[in-house]
Amino acid sequence: MNYLLPHTIDNFLGEKLIFKRLLHEPDGDVLVAENFVQPGSGPPMHTHWLQDEGFTVLKGRIGYQLAGQPEQYANAGESIVFKRGTPHRFWNAGPDVLHCEGWLKPANTSIFFLSSIFAAQKKSGKAQPEVFDAAYLIIRYASEYEMNEMPVFVRKVILPVVYRIGKLLNKYEHFKDAPEPVKHL
Repeated sequence: MNYLLPHTIDNFLGEKLIFKRLLHEPDGDVLVAENFVQPGSGPPMHTHWLQDEGFTVLKGRIGYQLAGQPEQYANAGESIVFKRGTPHRFWNAGPDVLHCEGWLKPANTSIFFLSSIFAAQKKSGKAQPEVFDAAYLIIRYASEYEMNEMPVFVRKVILPVVYRIGKLLNKYEHFKDAPEPVKHL
């Protein structure tokens, strides 16, 4: 699935992402993006198994946390990097819209995955993505991403069952052009 860049997504919960460009480098494409996050909003604890991710705060204050570590903060002009395999979360820790420039390397399936998660949130009308879409995305792309705040029983037992039911009910036709997941090296 190819996206024309720039490509903008939002999840109606206070997060907007603009995928601006891909920089082709010998060791993997870098996806450059901007994000705008409303006060208090941001993604839950998650892991990118195959990608490094970084942000430079352009305006506002970002709160961030690595699993098991204390909360930290960065202000305009400061940068943070999350190394692949490190569970992390971030949020707008200020009173105004947080504006950052960010990157993911290698890009892999990031545009598709994040676009699909945001669309599934819109479909459900809440922070939890629509259940069949969530099952599809979390099961299919488990080699790339993990939602750490989701209970293990839900991830390992409930979602695989929902995924199989979704396949039986033909719930995934809209994912027919989904990119193949990237496997761990």
